[in-house]
Amino acid sequence: MMEMGMDTESFDERYRKFLPKIRQFRLMDDTFMSQVFQNKACTEFLIRTILDDDSLVVIQVDTQYSLKNLRGKSVRLDITAHDAAGRIYNIEVQRSDTGALPQRARYNSAMLDANSAQPGDRYEQLPETYVIFITENDYFHSGCPLYHVERMIRELARPFEDRAHILYVNGTYRGRDRIGALMHDFSCMDPKDMYSQILADEVAQYKSTEKGVSRMCRIMEELIDEGREEGRTETLLDNVRQMMKNGNLSLTQAMDLLGLDEDDRKFIAGHLDK
Repeated sequence: MMEMGMDTESFDERYRKFLPKIRQFRLMDDTFMSQVFQNKACTEFLIRTILDDDSLVVIQVDTQYSLKNLRGKSVRLDITAHDAAGRIYNIEVQRSDTGALPQRARYNSAMLDANSAQPGDRYEQLPETYVIFITENDYFHSGCPLYHVERMIRELARPFEDRAHILYVNGTYRGRDRIGALMHDFSCMDPKDMYSQILADEVAQYKSTEKGVSRMCRIMEELIDEGREEGRTETLLDNVRQMMKNGNLSLTQAMDLLGLDEDDRKFIAGHLDK
């Protein structure tokens, strides 16, 4: 039952508009998952379960964390976490196989390295890293609960031991073990159906309390606004391209005719140069 205390019309309108969608959210949805795993205890439970290590202690969690490479290309990571042993984790949920490409895992791993190194650090000081993809489908189609990806020295048939690990978690797996229970919980819409109490309690916070539902409503409004802005800027890009092509205009002439402000000009110029 929803714990109500805020009687403002704006909240009531958002509640009616978004609650059906909020009730359908699962941990396999990255928007919802990023909120739930802001809770450090939930992230610690998640990593302990996947790595089968109940001694692991998480000391820092960031969600929807953006990193940039030297050329300015950015990537937004669903979850990044640090443990007491200095290890760094990136955890992603991927509902489509295209989001879980090996090249994506490689890129995320490289970004963790590039953004953890400090000036003067020796190479052997690079932290141990884990990139973990929780995929809705069985990405490798072999029925395993986990797929561990490690670099090997082929001629010696032994690990390279660079301490950079990649794991794929099979979201379809329902074995009678910890991973099976975890993947069951990731597919649940109703927290009452979940096995893990710590995850169920946090999911319920965002689905049945005023504070949590209000937070999810604001996030969904922000996502809608971002989508509208992305649509607007893409339309501007298309218009500028067409004017330059069909009107034989320079970039500046096209932007002048459209009456673009300084922010739009910088955006258009930056994207047309790529």
